[in-house]
Amino acid sequence: MYVVKSPLSDADLKTVTEALQGALVDLVDLALVAKQIHWNVVGPRFRTVHLQLDEVVDTARLHSDTVAERASALGVPPDGRAATVAAGSGIGAVSDGWVKDVDAVGRLVEALGAVIARMRKRIAATGEADPVSQDIFITITADLEKHHWMFQAENG
Repeated sequence: MYVVKSPLSDADLKTVTEALQGALVDLVDLALVAKQIHWNVVGPRFRTVHLQLDEVVDTARLHSDTVAERASALGVPPDGRAATVAAGSGIGAVSDGWVKDVDAVGRLVEALGAVIARMRKRIAATGEADPVSQDIFITITADLEKHHWMFQAENG
């Protein structure tokens, strides 16, 4: 049953749906990973890293809502359930326990890099299919790349 009908062709909608769903999963997981590390970071740079992690969480949550609402606007119900996120994320697992500040920064560099690489693929995939969704992916990628740069500079 479709409540909302997309203006896109079936082929374009399939491409865009896969990109939006993948982005939603990555962004939800990025927020969870950053928050988990935020709660467990320790070390001399605790405060700065702790606060910087919350900035990533805020960005990921903001953009996950934008992505989910774009999917809904195209007639596709977004799926941000825990099982879906766990099965589809491109971010590796986070270990439990305390995380040294230098390791926390390194882990975020890796996580952000993985999500950015997948976002760039989505930018390419949606260019012709739906420039509106592509624009969303471009904005997300720019914001994530800024965080990526800042975390890399932390351990420079």
